[in-house]
Amino acid sequence: MSSNLPRGLFILELLTRNPGGLPLHVIATELQLPRSTTHRILAELVSTGYVRQQDGDFSPYRLTLKVATLGMQFLSATGVVELVQPVLDKLAAASGELARMSLVENDRLIWVAKAQGAQGGLRYDALSDPGEDVRLFCSSNGQAWLSTLTDQKALEVVSRQGFGEPGQYGPNAPRTIEAFLDCLRLARERRYAIVHETYEIGLAAIAAPVLNSNAETAIGAVSIAGPAARMRHAEHLVPLILDAARELSELSPGILACGR
Repeated sequence: MSSNLPRGLFILELLTRNPGGLPLHVIATELQLPRSTTHRILAELVSTGYVRQQDGDFSPYRLTLKVATLGMQFLSATGVVELVQPVLDKLAAASGELARMSLVENDRLIWVAKAQGAQGGLRYDALSDPGEDVRLFCSSNGQAWLSTLTDQKALEVVSRQGFGEPGQYGPNAPRTIEAFLDCLRLARERRYAIVHETYEIGLAAIAAPVLNSNAETAIGAVSIAGPAARMRHAEHLVPLILDAARELSELSPGILACGR
């Protein structure tokens, strides 16, 4: 598989952005590969346990949990999770919702840790695992981080990841470049991003960028997410999210050291 290693990695990255899976012809078209080559690489990824095809020869290809497990094992080994977890635990307990943190890596935003504050009843549990990419254009974490960049740089980063297809985001997601840039402008003015049913139906979230304590660059973002019906008016959560972002910013030298 050595000659096809880069192509195999591109397939894994594509499937990471499409958790529902993709059929062979879509994968081949997206990556501009011959179908025969794509099929051969997918067969090797299936044989090594990274990809599965559950319902027969013509069903979509999906990632297995093996990729997510590798990411979680790596994050655990770096010590990042142990460093940020107390802040997330406190934020989750104070808000009664799901607290999450993501970190910037090579123009990508990666989920690294979470804590659930909801004790019962209606609650939101994230489907994405630590180690997976954050969907940038429609998530509070993504918009909070991108708001620290110039509009041009933010558009470059989002275009590289892609805006996704209908059904991969919520009904209130920005549908035009102008609407997306308006979201970033508001996030800059407020110092936090807030979304209602942009990431997925029934979900609302608020996030703030986590800045490097020695510079004005963002190393990641921290968020509170929960059912939209309960978070329709999330202004009371603003002090909590800003305090958590400030605490994590103070920890940034240690976070960055763990990631090296």
